[in-house]
Amino acid sequence: MKSHVIVFPGSNCDRDIAVSIKNISGNAPEMVWHKETTINTSDLIVVPGGFSYGDYLRCGAIASTSPIMKDVVKKANDGVPVIGICNGFQILIESSLLDGALMRNESLSFICKDIFIKSKNNSSIFTKNTNIARMPIAHNEGNYFVSSDQLKKIQDNEQIAFQYCDQNGNVDNPSNPNGSLKNIAGVLNKQKNVLGMMPHPERAAEKILGCDDGKSIFESFIN
Repeated sequence: MKSHVIVFPGSNCDRDIAVSIKNISGNAPEMVWHKETTINTSDLIVVPGGFSYGDYLRCGAIASTSPIMKDVVKKANDGVPVIGICNGFQILIESSLLDGALMRNESLSFICKDIFIKSKNNSSIFTKNTNIARMPIAHNEGNYFVSSDQLKKIQDNEQIAFQYCDQNGNVDNPSNPNGSLKNIAGVLNKQKNVLGMMPHPERAAEKILGCDDGKSIFESFIN
């Protein structure tokens, strides 16, 4: 499997995701600096978490204008699988690859803790092996919002990938850490080849990290 991880100034999860992909697939991804303009033939492109450009302006706004993102958008539109995690999710939204917006957490505080998510759509390459999973979140702007028209569209197209839930899979208000509309933790594009999610599967991909539930997302894609 040929995979690529985009690296921006301020990325801090790029090496974590690279280790996870190598451990699970057996092949180390190529790290691509944001000033590059093209990506080699790829089976998976990852836009990692972190604080690209220090989160100035809106989170992900400056990174979305980096030279490499033109090719990420092109390849995504051509059908190449792309996953954006946390700040990567924000960048994909700012690049118009995914619908919606990620606003300040409802508490107006940075949140760093383990949560549970469950897959809402098991038909995508990223979610077919995932049910209920525990993994960490670490964000200040993870409150997902769309207009009522957009919400109807993503629901009709089955683009909701993951929802926050409790350990038994109940999707309710107490299990929503940031105020996201409909407890949305991750969304897909219409073609289902682009996934954005706030939780960090790469931080829960090995038993030594305390949990390996995050492996299911990578194994789902690889298998």
